[in-house]
Amino acid sequence: MTALTAELLLQAYALGVFPMAEHRGAEEVQWIDPRRRGVIPLQGFHISRSLRRTLLTRPHEARLNHDFAGCVAACADRPETWINDEIFEAYVALHERGHAHSLEIWVDGEMIGGVYGVTLGAAFFGESMFSRRRDGSKMALAWLVARLRYGGFRLFDTQFVTEHLHSLGAVEISRAEYHGQLNAALRSFARIEAMPDDTRPADLFG
Repeated sequence: MTALTAELLLQAYALGVFPMAEHRGAEEVQWIDPRRRGVIPLQGFHISRSLRRTLLTRPHEARLNHDFAGCVAACADRPETWINDEIFEAYVALHERGHAHSLEIWVDGEMIGGVYGVTLGAAFFGESMFSRRRDGSKMALAWLVARLRYGGFRLFDTQFVTEHLHSLGAVEISRAEYHGQLNAALRSFARIEAMPDDTRPADLFG
């Protein structure tokens, strides 16, 4: 069995596949290449009136990579998860190489929501998200999309489309269309760190 390394992950994402374990205690990792792929068009992200109001009025901090390992652990903290120990360690290693990032929402010293994923070229591959308070994951996605737009990204891959993601603008595209978008994104350059850290909600969502 081939070890899951940061190098192997980058090669897999460049080919359009990603790893999942059947459950937390699984010893093997499966490689997934969906026939229909979920993406969020970066100009088609939907912010409802209630989410916009939350972003503008709820005191919070949107932090990039403040606690990457903690964000991944929070995503795995549920009865059923595809994040086993090998996947956890591999993404931490990928983060240390600058290719995996977390966008975290903090309120009163607590991380209440977050999302993490992988960057390669101008593509962001969303892996998982969590919420500990109402709208925590939606707030994280809104801030993430803002960073992706600001930084010049061309593809936001969500892997699948859930009802939650559909409400935010996610759509399904064919495998062929996905690979076309992926190849174009891989030929481009983007920086998730481009947006200033002191950006205020009103600057983006007002």
